[in-house]
Amino acid sequence: MGHTATAQAGSGGLTATEHRLANGLRVVLSEDHLTPVAAVCLWYDVGSRHEVKGRTGLAHLFEHLMFQGSASVPGNGHFELVQGAGGSLNGTTSFERTNYFETMPTHQLELALWLEADRMGSLLAALDDESMENQRDVVKNERRQRYDNVPYGTAFERLTALAYPEGHPYHHTPIGSMADLDAASLEDARTFFRTYYAPNNAVLSVVGDIDPEQTLAWIEKYFGTIPSHDGKQPPRDGSLPDVIGEQLREEIVEEVPARALMAAYRLPHDGTRECDAADVALTILGGGESSLLHNRLVRRDQTAVAAGFGMLRLAGAPSLGWLDVKTSSGVEIPAIEAAVDEELARFAAEGPTAEEMERAQAQLEREWLDRLSTVAGRADELCRYAVLFGDPQLALTAVQRVLDITAEEVQAVAAARLRPDNRAVLVYEPLVADGAEGDEGEENADSDENEGAEQ
Repeated sequence: MGHTATAQAGSGGLTATEHRLANGLRVVLSEDHLTPVAAVCLWYDVGSRHEVKGRTGLAHLFEHLMFQGSASVPGNGHFELVQGAGGSLNGTTSFERTNYFETMPTHQLELALWLEADRMGSLLAALDDESMENQRDVVKNERRQRYDNVPYGTAFERLTALAYPEGHPYHHTPIGSMADLDAASLEDARTFFRTYYAPNNAVLSVVGDIDPEQTLAWIEKYFGTIPSHDGKQPPRDGSLPDVIGEQLREEIVEEVPARALMAAYRLPHDGTRECDAADVALTILGGGESSLLHNRLVRRDQTAVAAGFGMLRLAGAPSLGWLDVKTSSGVEIPAIEAAVDEELARFAAEGPTAEEMERAQAQLEREWLDRLSTVAGRADELCRYAVLFGDPQLALTAVQRVLDITAEEVQAVAAARLRPDNRAVLVYEPLVADGAEGDEGEENADSDENEGAEQ
């Protein structure tokens, strides 16, 4: 099945066609002959929200296992073949999906498609105890390097565990806990693959200097014989009240270079107009050196060395607004918190100025256009909108939806959501404050379980 590639209003002339194989694989193609390269992006509809208690981190572990060889490509062969052909590749895991991607010279596109199909169809032939133990150790070391052994490294999983209650599918982050990584068995991995790594649970996008007819023929040739699987259960319900109803708070005393105030605000789900309005609000408040919080805390008061406010968009649960302020030497957290609350209350009462709206929307427009201007970025966005919202064409008009947001909508979402009773807060205190000698504090107990973003 296919759709015509007619450019939609607000798409900037970009087009995409959609197709579906008999086994359920959704395919999205977008021609771009500006440079002789092609991007292949494969999204599987599985992330940490699909995991169960006691087996956190399995989605991320499996992302690593997918690079450990398949029936026709042993060991590290996937990397070697792609890089040897002049391409680049990687994979990532989030709460809501796992993706794999290659950017290749156009004449090597068929190789990338064959490689992705081979591991989708035959990974179990190569999955054994040795590869399982190898990648288990790699992921545990990644956790040490990115989370456990760096300043503020566990902030993301701590705030997530506070913002989403125990038992919620987003309560734990994709990295998983050490205990659960140790507990994962080879049979767990095999069951995970059979359940989620099926063509009817995936979207494949190919963007760039392609011949759509030839590309679709290759996709049918390599992916068309892979059987579908119907054993997947939908993720648990991630809905929550719009407002937390209280301020959740945790203080951590660690070896960090400066005091820090971090907070997560519960925001509207991705894919809604309210979410776009929240994105504009956070850009005005904390998106870069022209933002209100940077001007107040870093430039005017000089109480902070950094102040940012960003957004984690989520489709299956409330999105989160992430506040991150690192203090100047000698400044106490209450002074920072009072200034932040004053700025948020003023913004909620007065709303943004026309100049602030114009600057924030231009900033978001540039970020979106930068993303869509690369074949890899566009391929990823086409997959995202297909998997999470059912329509890849939405990726091509997302910029216009942000530009349509009004100042009144921005003020309304700020007043409704950016409140002290709608946030989870982390306060970091150094073991030795401001370089002076002092008694070591004790770190509070960590959350029961363990992204970013991966983010």
